[in-house]
Amino acid sequence: MADIYQIGSLIAGKEVTQGGRDTRPVLNPATGETIGMLSLARLEDIDAAAEMAQKGFQQWSALSAFERARCLQAVAVQVRADIELMASLLTAEQGKTLNEARGEVAGSADLFEWLAEEGKRLYGRMVPSRNAAMQQMVQLEPVGPVAAFSPWNYPLALAARKIAHALAAGCSVVIKPAEESPSAVLHLARICIRCGVPAEAIQVLFGVPAMVSERLIASRHIRKVSFTGSVAVGRHLAALAGQALKKVTFELGGHSAVIVMDDADVERAAQLSVASKFRNAGQICIAPSRFFVHDAVHDRFVAEFVRMSQKLSVGDGAKTGTDMGPLAHLRRTEAMQVFTQDAVETGARIAVGAPDRPTRAGFFWAPTVLTDVPDHARLMREEVFGPIAPMVRFNDLDAVIARANDVDFGLAGYAFTSSLKNARNIQDRLKVGMVGINSFSVTAPEMPFAGIKDSGLGVAQGLEGLLDHMNVKSVYRAD
Repeated sequence: MADIYQIGSLIAGKEVTQGGRDTRPVLNPATGETIGMLSLARLEDIDAAAEMAQKGFQQWSALSAFERARCLQAVAVQVRADIELMASLLTAEQGKTLNEARGEVAGSADLFEWLAEEGKRLYGRMVPSRNAAMQQMVQLEPVGPVAAFSPWNYPLALAARKIAHALAAGCSVVIKPAEESPSAVLHLARICIRCGVPAEAIQVLFGVPAMVSERLIASRHIRKVSFTGSVAVGRHLAALAGQALKKVTFELGGHSAVIVMDDADVERAAQLSVASKFRNAGQICIAPSRFFVHDAVHDRFVAEFVRMSQKLSVGDGAKTGTDMGPLAHLRRTEAMQVFTQDAVETGARIAVGAPDRPTRAGFFWAPTVLTDVPDHARLMREEVFGPIAPMVRFNDLDAVIARANDVDFGLAGYAFTSSLKNARNIQDRLKVGMVGINSFSVTAPEMPFAGIKDSGLGVAQGLEGLLDHMNVKSVYRAD
């Protein structure tokens, strides 16, 4: 076994691992073995990070947008140069395949590159005045230090989204990544500092989540809160941020419906659906998670979906030929067991997959397809966040759109059809923040990423995501 590495929080450019701080193990999900030990922040570390972020904000926001853009462009270049290193860190700690990890790293670089340019275009505006002796202007100003909390399913990409948007807007950032998969984000923060971001403008904290979030949000230095995670935690943090009257951007849960019409290209729809459903072992907030398939093509779609699911190789993400890696935690395999058992007990049938907990080492769950799933089954009401695909028949489009909308979530939705009329009907009536028609690609850097209902508050990406990091100032200037 390789030596167990020691890592910790990064405060003002210095890694904090000493001083008798509590630690927690970092596990490899493919083996369940400890590969690292992570030092956890103490209260004084959290306070120091917030104070440093205030100092960093003064330095970073004083630079011109063009100077900040050069730094962010350099970050994008260096991230691409380090793609193999960062991908290996992601695979070792989160479990996804190396190909998926490389895509995550490349996407993070793309995000920095686009935001480097867009940050130069955060224009104010002149507003014609009613009084000839008066000028009226609207100025955009960075809100200040941002407390950001990112999850374990996309450890780098979702942390990079928060870091890059904050920095492009002229804000400093204190990022608390997931303790389960810390190394790639630490590496990104060091790249930012090497590329010219002041060490005080980017802090990385690891610790007991409740302690870190409550302390940071209460800090007088923090002016905005950005969170990606579960609805339950989001509600709690929203209450804390509301009490402190701080701006928020929350990316919460999803339960994305897929509507496959009778005029769809069935083989292509099944191929894209399998690739999207089982990417990252289904641990994606925008993953397709409820398949509503028109009765006329249901059996053909399910047969093709099952055939391709059976061909997927499940194993260690670091090994060549692996199509799907393990789940990130033991608790995720336990959740899959509960969802599958509940569905079967309510009348669903297992078309392919493992109804019982796997016995091999690591946190694995086979790609699972269930048919005849009733709407009251838990996996039709709750976010599954794993490799289980429920299939449901329908005949009436209006009725199925109503069923698709009949959940508390409103993040993403998808449809496959060759009819422009159907496409327009579905995209206009699905109550979600993002819609993919004949595609599951809904995360382009230049497009807003947002949910409605229990799926979030604010906008996390695109120009709108940058504007969420700004204060608006009206200026009236008389002669």
